[in-house]
Amino acid sequence: MMMLGTMLMAFAFYHINYVNHLSEGGFVGLALLGSYIAGWPAALTSLLLDLPIILIAWYLMGRKYMYKALLGAISFSLFYEWCERYSPLVIDLHGSLLAAAIFSGILTGIGAGLVIRSGSATGGDDILAVIISQRSRFKIGTVFFLMDAVVLIVSLAFMPLKETLYTILAVWISGKLITLITQGSIQSHPKTETVPSVPYKQAIRNKVKISSNVQVVQPAPKPAKAILTNSQRSLTGVKGYPSSTGGS
Repeated sequence: MMMLGTMLMAFAFYHINYVNHLSEGGFVGLALLGSYIAGWPAALTSLLLDLPIILIAWYLMGRKYMYKALLGAISFSLFYEWCERYSPLVIDLHGSLLAAAIFSGILTGIGAGLVIRSGSATGGDDILAVIISQRSRFKIGTVFFLMDAVVLIVSLAFMPLKETLYTILAVWISGKLITLITQGSIQSHPKTETVPSVPYKQAIRNKVKISSNVQVVQPAPKPAKAILTNSQRSLTGVKGYPSSTGGS
């Protein structure tokens, strides 16, 4: 599930966002921004931004989650690098950025939702979103959207307004799908006890009713041990012997 999710996200970020000059939120958005401006490799930049947050996850959420998050971040970077180097597919949607935003939001939301549902993360922004969501009342999709919005505001200084607005639409769609998929995971593994069904309740009532009509027979008390005084003990120890005078 984690590998499929990271593959979908890498596919969407390169073939739709990068090719059609859409931005992205989170650390991936910063990596794409560095690729647009300075030509930095987006896969390596994203992984370097993720490493400090993964170390924080080790401290806050345990070693097991840190290993899963590290595996997810490395998988995403490798899939993105493969798409950038070897994929022959070209998805040109410059004439319809609305379609690009919708496809990007759907693929990104499904991919990120699968990764989070598997108990992993694709990067540092995912880890921060999970931590903030667990320690607040915000849904995880809302946290994703707010964090991505900060990066998109920064992108306005370097990206055209039109592409940034369509990117916000893609981020909003992905946030809704992430919330939907992760809520389904929680509902499929409820932590609280479920209410018994009606037949089960009726069976319990019948069992209680039968048990109330049964008369419980108390066991007979054990006979109490006789307590003898010292004089009684001395008399019980005396046996009858014929006397020397012929009396009994």
